Amino acid sequence: MDVTLDSISNIRLFQSKKGYRFSVDALLLADFVNLKKVGKIGDLGAGSGIVGILLAKKYPDARVTLFEIQDSLAALAEKNVALNNLRDMVTVMKADVKGLRLFDSSFAVPHSFDLLVSNPPFRKLKSGRISEGEEKAIARHEIKLGLHDLINAASSLLKAKGRLCVIYHPSRLMELFDILKKKRLEAKRLRFVHSNMLSEAKMILIEAVQGGRGGIKVDRPLYIYRDDGSYTDEVMEICNP
Repeated sequence: MDVTLDSISNIRLFQSKKGYRFSVDALLLADFVNLKKVGKIGDLGAGSGIVGILLAKKYPDARVTLFEIQDSLAALAEKNVALNNLRDMVTVMKADVKGLRLFDSSFAVPHSFDLLVSNPPFRKLKSGRISEGEEKAIARHEIKLGLHDLINAASSLLKAKGRLCVIYHPSRLMELFDILKKKRLEAKRLRFVHSNMLSEAKMILIEAVQGGRGGIKVDRPLYIYRDDGSYTDEVMEICNP
């Protein structure tokens, strides 16, 4: 595989030159997690492992499992775990998220996770042009993983009061709320992500709690770029802590 070696935040990462490559969304998701302490973390659809690896650095006492269906990305995630000296903390599991709610192993025990994170595909199959290349297409379009599948798996894996943090597209916010509520995951915190101060929201960050009570907190908006196109101070701090 033709790869690049990149440094971001406090980690290094191998990425495919022509396949799926992470965006700033992954960094924003890892930063959005604000738990004081967490024991067991799962990343559903981990790609090359960036979010789970960042969280392993953030919570050095945690155990992290990276769930990824694509062979090429799972192999990169394995390399990246080793590259960042995290093999004692982080495990890569080549698995279909749709089957995790039926899966019972030492890495996917039902109702055992304190925290799940996901940067899932948000484009429906008939919406927009399918990305070129299988890695990109599966990461961006609901080819292998739909929203219902993701929430079903999360509901089955989370402990009572466990948390799910997701970055998603605002056009599907109400659909996401509806599916979460049906699976007894209560949305508790929301943050809108904008390209700049004049643009509409391009993404949303949402935290839901398994069996949580009603009531949601809306954080202040997050702006990615200044007027001159450079990153805002907040995003610079997220990228370079």
